[in-house]
Amino acid sequence: MTADGPQGFDLGKLLAERGGERYELHAKYVNHQLPRMLHTIGFDKVYERAEGAHFWDADGNDYLDMLAGFGVMGVGRHHPVVRKALHDVLDAQLADLTRFDCQPLPGLFAEKLLSYAPHLDRVFFGNSGTEAVETALKFARYATGKTRILYCTHAFHGLTTGSLSVNGEDGFRDGFAPLLPDTAIEMGDLAALERELARGDVAGFVVEPIQGKGVHETPPGFLRAAQELLRRHKALLIADEVQTGIGRTGDFFAYQHEEGVEPDLVCVAKSLSGGYVPVGATLGKDWIFKKVYSSMDRVLVHSASFGSNAQAMTAGLAVLSVMEDEQIIARARHTGDLLRGRLAALVDKYELLHEVRGRGLMIGIEFGKPKSLGLRSRWAMLQAARKGLFAQMVVVPLLQKHRILTQVSGDHLEVIKLIPPLVIDEADVDRFVDAFTAVMDDAHGNGDSGLMWDFGRTLVKQALSQRS
Repeated sequence: MTADGPQGFDLGKLLAERGGERYELHAKYVNHQLPRMLHTIGFDKVYERAEGAHFWDADGNDYLDMLAGFGVMGVGRHHPVVRKALHDVLDAQLADLTRFDCQPLPGLFAEKLLSYAPHLDRVFFGNSGTEAVETALKFARYATGKTRILYCTHAFHGLTTGSLSVNGEDGFRDGFAPLLPDTAIEMGDLAALERELARGDVAGFVVEPIQGKGVHETPPGFLRAAQELLRRHKALLIADEVQTGIGRTGDFFAYQHEEGVEPDLVCVAKSLSGGYVPVGATLGKDWIFKKVYSSMDRVLVHSASFGSNAQAMTAGLAVLSVMEDEQIIARARHTGDLLRGRLAALVDKYELLHEVRGRGLMIGIEFGKPKSLGLRSRWAMLQAARKGLFAQMVVVPLLQKHRILTQVSGDHLEVIKLIPPLVIDEADVDRFVDAFTAVMDDAHGNGDSGLMWDFGRTLVKQALSQRS
């Protein structure tokens, strides 16, 4: 490059010149409804940097992240160990993705990952949670010679066509038919599971140990009993741990909370690479993999172009090292118990607060119909317009007044889901509980303003306008 020649790509310069156009660019070239939604609810913030469980805006204001990028940032944003590992692998200039060699990193990462699930033997590496589920569905069908997959109502297993076929919410499925002929059962309904298995065509049953939508845990004993039924009918148990895995619930995998449960296939992703590099993994038993890859002719019968790339494998190894060195799982269990306990103690204080549930740092806060006449009429106003508006009314002031980012757990649900980085501490717990208490005081008329209900009326108007 000459002194007066082109400067090449300069990321800092590009962001300095065009970063202010972020919402306009997204509206014009990407998903135009996202900036519209963010503007409507006042979530159109501009975050300048992030570290651990916190963001900062241009004015230096600190925001607490209780969302973790939908659970991706398990060890926090920009963890120094993961950052250094990625710098190291880039500087190493490895001969990556030649497709016709065996690099050491995928084997090392698989070996380490399988140490947390000693009953499983092999790993397929892809790029996302939905791809991990797709892999499990294909492997289950091929290994068993059967075609049908069972899943739970209200499940979420991804949005590509195969995983969408086992998605328990019509809102995601509508308009994308025909899908695969799979069958939903109610979570916990062993009789329905046995009835479907008796038809003889079931390859497997895919289940989230804790459903992300609504944060509902499988009933005690259900996974173990389901496993026994599936084995009796020569079908596979598939645990979708995309969101619940990698320490989220206070154990490495959520199925490990129930003694004796050993899924045939386990799907993981999200926080597996520290939020830096897309990666998904499907862990499974040796006999399943050997059936799928039964000969040299079938060596590439299921593969992924970017699967097992060096950056993803390195990030994954670094994340598992951090998990062990910093005792992240024990911390998540302790902090989760503390946060859930303090929130549960508020249920008797606030009549709009119905239940607090979950495990570890996967917590659902559900709101319900109040008893007092004044609050009942306000609640009815919201419910008549659109179910889920009250939860949205809570999420917005948490961000606007208290600088805490949260999410509503699903469409038409009065549930807030907390899935923060697993590195939050007791000061973060104090901050969230104090802010949540202030919002609840406001909602119950004990605060210093009625701004929450003013915003609620705005949401009602918007919901009614979308019907017309």
